[in-house]
Amino acid sequence: METNYKDKLTPEQYRVTREGGTEVPFTGEYCTLFEEGTYLCVCCGTPLFSSEAKYDSGSGWPDFHEAITEGIIKYVEDNSDGRTRTEVKCMNCDAHLGHVFEDGAPPDFKRY
Repeated sequence: METNYKDKLTPEQYRVTREGGTEVPFTGEYCTLFEEGTYLCVCCGTPLFSSEAKYDSGSGWPDFHEAITEGIIKYVEDNSDGRTRTEVKCMNCDAHLGHVFEDGAPPDFKRY
């Protein structure tokens, strides 16, 4: 299955989604995009986030305060880099989507 992802994704998309890499801040095509729509998993096409939940936190990555629906993403404890964080993955294909933090916008203060 990983071979199919290598054929489908750019090297950067593969590194981030399949190998858990991090996109360089302020370089991604969706960082400053605020058009109405739905953000899909680049690996499997599952709808993950809505533009209605998108905001600019100044972090350098696209920021959302919630997933498009409950149960569409999963949370995994990440103890890499000597700190504990919560990794976010696509429930359908296990693609790495980033991390969720508790320093987001009110009312729930989530930043995906």
